[in-house]
Amino acid sequence: MIYVIKHSWALLLGIFLLLLGNGVQGTLLGIRGVAEGFSTGVLSLIMAAYFLGFLGGSRLTPLLIRRVGHVRVFAALASFISAALILFAALPDQFAWFALRVVVGFCYSGVYVVSESWLNDSATNETRGQSLSAYMIIQMMGIVAAQWLLSAVDTSGYTLFVIISVAVSLSFAPILLSANPAPMFQTTKPMTLKQLYHASPLGVVGSFLLGGVFGAQFGMVAVYGAAVGMSIGEIALFASAIYVGGMLLQYPIGWLSDHMDRRLLIVSASLTGGAAALAVLPFSDNFTALMITAFVLGGTTNPLYSLYIAYTNDFLEPEDMAAASGGLIFVNGVGAITGPLIVGWLMTRFAPSGFFVYLGVVLLLMGGYALYRMSQRAAPSIEDTNAYTPVTPSASPVAVEVAQEIAIEAAQDEESHD
Repeated sequence: MIYVIKHSWALLLGIFLLLLGNGVQGTLLGIRGVAEGFSTGVLSLIMAAYFLGFLGGSRLTPLLIRRVGHVRVFAALASFISAALILFAALPDQFAWFALRVVVGFCYSGVYVVSESWLNDSATNETRGQSLSAYMIIQMMGIVAAQWLLSAVDTSGYTLFVIISVAVSLSFAPILLSANPAPMFQTTKPMTLKQLYHASPLGVVGSFLLGGVFGAQFGMVAVYGAAVGMSIGEIALFASAIYVGGMLLQYPIGWLSDHMDRRLLIVSASLTGGAAALAVLPFSDNFTALMITAFVLGGTTNPLYSLYIAYTNDFLEPEDMAAASGGLIFVNGVGAITGPLIVGWLMTRFAPSGFFVYLGVVLLLMGGYALYRMSQRAAPSIEDTNAYTPVTPSASPVAVEVAQEIAIEAAQDEESHD
C-alpha cells in the first residue's frame, strides 16, 4: 500500500478532490432544495437525474475517449462539472437543477473512467489489488471529508458552491501532470440480460434492488434530514455514518464471503439492514438511534455490491466475468434511478419516514429473494468460489473490470495450483 501511495499520490490527491466536490454537492442540493421551497417529489426527480446521467456517462465515455483521447475528455468533463457546481447557486430553478444534475452525473462518470484508467495503468500486476484498495479508501475519505466541509461552511449563498467548484478545478493539476498517456480504454461487451439472468438470477435481481437502495440512500438522505428538522451539522453526520459504516465493514464482510456460502451472507446483511431501517421508525426523533441505523445501513448495503459480483462470478468461466460486470453495472444503475423516485413519492404521500420504510422493505425483499434462491440451487463449494474483490457502487466500469481482472487472476492461480 505504501508503494502505491508513494508512486500514485498525485493521482489519488486529484481523485480525493473530485470526490470532495461530489460528496458536498449531493448533500448540499438536498439541503438547499428544501430551503428553496422545492417539494420532495421535485427533489426526488433532481436526485434521480444524477444517476440517469451517470448511467449514460458510463456507456458513452469510452466512445468519447476513442474519438479524442483521455486528456481532452477528462479536461472537458471536469470543466463542465466545475461550471455546473457554480450554476446550481446561480440558477435555483427546478428544471435547471434537473438538467445540471444530469450533466454532473454524466461528467462524473466520465472523469471516473479516465482517472481509474490512469490509476490502473500506473499499477503493476503485483500492486493492482493494492491500488484498487487505495482508490476505494480515498473515495470514502473524500465523501466523508465533504460532509465535514458541509458542516463547517455556511450552506446559504455561493460560498460552498465556489469551494467545491475550485476543488474540482484543482483536481485537474495533480491528475493531468502526473499521469502518463493512458492506454486506449477497451470496454468488454456486456452479456445480454437474458444470459446474465440465466447465469445468476440472484445476481441480477439483487443488483437491481441494491441499486434502488443506493439511489435512495445517497440521493435522498439530505432531503430526509431536512424534512425531519435536522440541523446542517446533524445532516452531515447522518450522511457520514452511512459512508463510514460502508468503509469499515467492507473488508470483514469480504473476508467472510470467501469462507462461507455467499447467499447466507447476502441474506444476513440484507435482513440486518432491513430490520434496522424498520426498527428505527418509532425512534425517528432520536438522533443517536438514527446515527446507529445509518451506520448499520451503510455497513450492510455497501459490501453487497461486491458480494453480488463475486457470487455471479462463481457461476461463470473466468473469460466471461468481465462481460458479466457490464450487465450488472447497467442493472444496478437502472435501479439507482428508481430509488429516489419511489422514496420521493412515499415521503410526499405519507411522511418523511417513507425513507426508512422503503429501505427496510426493499432490503427485506432482497433477503427473502436470496432465501428463495437458496432453495432452487445448491451452493458451489467454498474451494470452487472466486475471490471477493471490494468495489464501491460509485465506481466506473474501469474499476469494476479491474476488480474482475483480480478475481480472474486469483481463479487462474488456484487452477494452476490444483
